[in-house]
Amino acid sequence: MLRTAFLLLALITSPLLAQPEDSLAGRLDGNYYVSPRGTYRIAIPVLPELGGVVSDTDKVVTFQDNFSIYISIGVFAQDASQRWELSTRGPKDYLAYFLGNFVMPDFEQAFPGSQVESIVYSPTLFNGALIAYTLLPRGSMFRGKRTLLGVEPVPVVAKRGNLIFVRNSSIYVISTELAERETERSTYKKTVAEENEILRTRLLDVVRKLEFARPDTTP
Repeated sequence: MLRTAFLLLALITSPLLAQPEDSLAGRLDGNYYVSPRGTYRIAIPVLPELGGVVSDTDKVVTFQDNFSIYISIGVFAQDASQRWELSTRGPKDYLAYFLGNFVMPDFEQAFPGSQVESIVYSPTLFNGALIAYTLLPRGSMFRGKRTLLGVEPVPVVAKRGNLIFVRNSSIYVISTELAERETERSTYKKTVAEENEILRTRLLDVVRKLEFARPDTTP
């Protein structure tokens, strides 16, 4: 069931330790990460020299370093009911439905009080893609990276950009955190519009790094 599979996306709401390469569900191919089922590959966006690690399951991969990068990519094959929802709702309403029924419940479970700040729909990106900006209380993946006199600062409300789209009968959920909210603290002065533009740019940069399998070779 999709809901059971989607619960694995909880990995994007919990700190992860690096996995040894031979224990990854996917695989590393030079500077690329290749998904377990070969649906895509991506140039690895973190560097070991900066504490960059790659962790995954059979459906979700996470890239994180010690400074500013937190990216997760979840890929979930559509079952018959999801294909029907897409065909009857159309892309825009379907992606909003998916956000509300599958993405946000997991965020809310992990971080009570999580909410969607705003949503933008692009009809041209992947023939329909949704960017949702979400606020996650105590949800920063960079918490504990900075301390004052050995004491962790009061957690901030983390902000993530989430890009959702359908490709080759699979639902993609790409998320990235605006690390500066946590790492810059009192010096952080971005407006909501500036935050959204930063996250949008970073999500599109992830998309540019993705290479998808051809439809006839996708499981």
